[in-house]
Amino acid sequence: NGSNPGKSADGDPRALTMRVAFQGDRGAYAEGAISAVWRHPVERVPCSTFAGAIRAVISGDADACVIPVENSIVGRVEAGWQALAAHPEMRNIGEATVPVRHCLVAPRGATIEGLLSAASHPVALAQCTRFFESHPSIKATKAFDTAGAAHEIADAGDLSRAAIASQEAAERYGLSVLEVGIQDHAENYTRFVAMVPQSSRLWRRTH
Repeated sequence: NGSNPGKSADGDPRALTMRVAFQGDRGAYAEGAISAVWRHPVERVPCSTFAGAIRAVISGDADACVIPVENSIVGRVEAGWQALAAHPEMRNIGEATVPVRHCLVAPRGATIEGLLSAASHPVALAQCTRFFESHPSIKATKAFDTAGAAHEIADAGDLSRAAIASQEAAERYGLSVLEVGIQDHAENYTRFVAMVPQSSRLWRRTH
């Protein structure tokens, strides 16, 4: 039950693990926000869209979600704000600022010279314009998520296809890191908000 997280029928608060939804695949930067907001172990629930992460909370499939709202390079994350605006019943219970260090990742054996494309979330691509300007033979390709792009190119195994994602995503999906820190500015951060419905015990407990 999304309105009563972390407590079982016999009243033992340790019997159930809190579930936190996020947009993306495992290895996404949002997982860093989850770790920053909730210091105790939680179950991470991947969703394909920001709206899907919020819907997971409303439907009871998750107890809370994290949504990115601002990046230090590109500014407002419009898709995040739009998803929140569509659900005014959601309430903020915390936030986290996550350092973003984009890596160029590809299947083992790939080289930068042999790449034809690099896929990632549109916000991540916008943070790496200088990289694409200096590598005109590599085409920027939109994907639903940074970690999702890494997962997809790992499955495909095409040495001409890369992704822009975190080092954690590269390790999770068995990819090589061809270059580290390809974002336009070394100081790159994304701010995430942690959201629950107003009816949630998490909201009532703190307000």
